[in-house]
Amino acid sequence: MASDQENSQDANAPDDTSEKEITRGITIMKSIIHDRDKAVTYNVNWNADNQLIGSNAAKLASYIGTLVRMHIPITATRWSNKELGSAKDKIWTEILRSFNIEDTTIRKKYILQLAGKRHRGWRTFLTNKYLKDKEKKFVEYDPEYPVKYAIFITEEEWVAFVAQRRDENFKKVSATNRERASNPTYAYKKGRLGYARLEEKIINETKSDATSLPPHVLWKEARVGKDGTVRDDVQHIYDECETLSQSISTAEDQENRSVLSRALNVPEYPGRVRGKGHGCTPTSLYKNPRRRNPSNQEVMETLQALQAQVLQLQKDNERYRCMEKCSSQLKETSEKASINCQNKFPEGISSCQLYLSSPTYRLVGKGKVHNTSEDLLHHRPLPDGHLKVSVDVVLDKDVLLPIPDIVSETTFLRDAIGSFVAWPLDLIFIDDETPTKPASKDKGISRHNESVASQKEVFAQGSQQLSQKIGSRQKNKRDLPVTSLPKKGAFVPRYQISLETLVDSSDMATAGAIRLLDMEEDIFGYSCTETIGKEDLEHIFRHQELGVGVIHTYIRFLYDNFMRGNDQLSNRFRFVSSSLVNKALICREPDSCREYLVKRFMASSTNNLYLWPYNSGCHWLLLAIDPLKEVVYFLNSIDGEWTNYPDMKQLVDTSIKVFRSQRQARVPRTKSSNITWIKVQCPLQRNGIDCGYFVMRFMREIINMNQIEIPITYFDEYKCAHYTRLQLEQIKEELCQYFIEKRLII
Repeated sequence: MASDQENSQDANAPDDTSEKEITRGITIMKSIIHDRDKAVTYNVNWNADNQLIGSNAAKLASYIGTLVRMHIPITATRWSNKELGSAKDKIWTEILRSFNIEDTTIRKKYILQLAGKRHRGWRTFLTNKYLKDKEKKFVEYDPEYPVKYAIFITEEEWVAFVAQRRDENFKKVSATNRERASNPTYAYKKGRLGYARLEEKIINETKSDATSLPPHVLWKEARVGKDGTVRDDVQHIYDECETLSQSISTAEDQENRSVLSRALNVPEYPGRVRGKGHGCTPTSLYKNPRRRNPSNQEVMETLQALQAQVLQLQKDNERYRCMEKCSSQLKETSEKASINCQNKFPEGISSCQLYLSSPTYRLVGKGKVHNTSEDLLHHRPLPDGHLKVSVDVVLDKDVLLPIPDIVSETTFLRDAIGSFVAWPLDLIFIDDETPTKPASKDKGISRHNESVASQKEVFAQGSQQLSQKIGSRQKNKRDLPVTSLPKKGAFVPRYQISLETLVDSSDMATAGAIRLLDMEEDIFGYSCTETIGKEDLEHIFRHQELGVGVIHTYIRFLYDNFMRGNDQLSNRFRFVSSSLVNKALICREPDSCREYLVKRFMASSTNNLYLWPYNSGCHWLLLAIDPLKEVVYFLNSIDGEWTNYPDMKQLVDTSIKVFRSQRQARVPRTKSSNITWIKVQCPLQRNGIDCGYFVMRFMREIINMNQIEIPITYFDEYKCAHYTRLQLEQIKEELCQYFIEKRLII
């Protein structure tokens, strides 16, 4: 049994540090054995990082060393060897008999890892004591058998151990490790206390409420000698850690290199945290458990969800196949027959019967035909060979419409009762007429589908009319342009419909087509080009979640229609690019994000309000930053706190502090570390889609109010609990109008 001095060596000294001369016999912790026989057990404590602390921690550590000597042979070279499994289980069982420790996987893992360290220390002690001379060189003669430790080591084990240690490969490794550890740059000076108990001691002495200390704080304290002095190089590392901790997020500290490793310029080893001691891992320190494999139930739930999605896609595919089939049938109609057929209907509104010719010729419904000049269907020109009819009665509930209505997404005739649809001329009969079945399908009159060229003519005429209206609109730079909207309940998104029509008739209808929008330097502080794809426009048309391209396009709209040429507004309000500062980049490239924000703040000498649409990865929110007053307005449409976005908050705070330093501003001590964050009671969304639309409207209203300070309860002129769908449609209309006005599609 090793002495207390040997145990001290095992606990804290490097593996290749020699032991001092043993002055007393081996220790087998008889007191623990006696107390165990009396059914007396010892309590142990654990800190927030799951490390062993408390008054009995040292006793347990020494007892572990005793059990290792008893049950693990010195010839075991790898602690992870499966053959040691039964011996490890026995060590764990013996410890549970004498110490009150939860029989859990995490506790067992900690104890057995500590036992592994004791085993390595035991082997190192034997090597330094019996196989090396005073100069720490391997002796040439055969070392004598250590009779003193005969209860732990057999003669056969000793011979095998000596052979292992005299191996040339081992000698090279030993020499390398000894040279590396012989003169540490920053020597540890706390003996066998260890980082965990050092942390406990500091917290108790300072009577702090903290449960854990940063690694670099412990690292510094562990290198303070008995006289209490701190070496300059140690203090320098500590100061550098303090500076780095202001600019590196917790996520980056966990996923990359810690602050202490960066300051020391040394690699970070997996599974450990430098400056925290044995048992502390990145998982326990950052409270971020590893991702586990999904259970069978979760896999089945995911599979069922995917099957439901596939089924829905099949239904959508069938729907569009029906639409294409109807369109191909309607192409057979001749223009001449359509004109001749149209002449048979009286002008005005007449009761009619509605027929279909496929798969059989039959009556499917009744309604009214509207034969008026230049009539439109849902603000779109009627297809050639068709008239607008209103459906009153449906006789076949499963019949499909000749042309599905893409505006109302109506496919079946039964869903069109009370609304208008387009119906082929040859299949409409006034009530006093008797329909006659065509001799053959080829002789029947069907829709004449206009060519792409004729479609473009119609859309060009529509675009020309829109341009004339836009040109006649008076732009007031004080008030943001608002699209003229009908009363609630009668709202028609005419610009959205027009833009969708233009998209369908252009190359943007094909997958992969894009448009480029130039962003001037005054908008984000640098010149760039924004890419708009078909999917971005589809998100607007279908009212889906928005991407950064749409948000930036709306910012360009605000700049062009509200700030350009108005020095007061352009000097007061500025924007931050969501492409350069977002959740992903903050975690991956925090330095570049901070440099961009500081450079953006330094661009002005007067009070500015910087509007930053921030994307957290799955949600849009708005930050309005006044860097001179060091005030940040937080507008979140889901009523969340800024504390839910620690990386974003740390970046903003650090950028403002660097901005303060670069402009050499004098700040009171009470203010030096406090930046004012204000949560604005803005309108809240009622679903998981509208966040992007809310952010665009927030920016619109802030600029429209022309105020640097945003009231906590939001502006009285726009105060409400929730935006209505009509208010969000206004934003979409302005955006679609801007696309048309800038001729971004055609």
